[in-house]
Amino acid sequence: MVAKGCELIEALERQWRDALCAKNIDLLRSLIHADFVLIGTRASGPFTLNRDEWLEAIQKRELVRIELEVVEATVLDQVMVGTVQAKWCVKYLGREIEDSVLLTDVWVFDDGRWRVVRRHSSPVPAMASVAV
Repeated sequence: MVAKGCELIEALERQWRDALCAKNIDLLRSLIHADFVLIGTRASGPFTLNRDEWLEAIQKRELVRIELEVVEATVLDQVMVGTVQAKWCVKYLGREIEDSVLLTDVWVFDDGRWRVVRRHSSPVPAMASVAV
């Protein structure tokens, strides 16, 4: 069951990544639940963004690439939880900035499709690997 769950979440995460890289806002809206909240932390402290805030913020970034790996998945009837290790690169003020994060994505089966309703993002130090 874990392998099947990983395959499903991997496909959804790749679709989300590809839509993000292409700035395909319509596809992103279809993948992200209306009640979506991103919970994360920065050097300045913890933060949250709702769906509209997140969609607005991603349109202001020049995304170079995102690499991701689903390291664990739990699949229930109407809910999936995926642990994802991601490395992304954005261009800011003419230079590329890389960051690594560990994500916990909560997907719900809603209105006939899977949509992410929560994402928790924790920084991962460069060169660190995640053992789950």
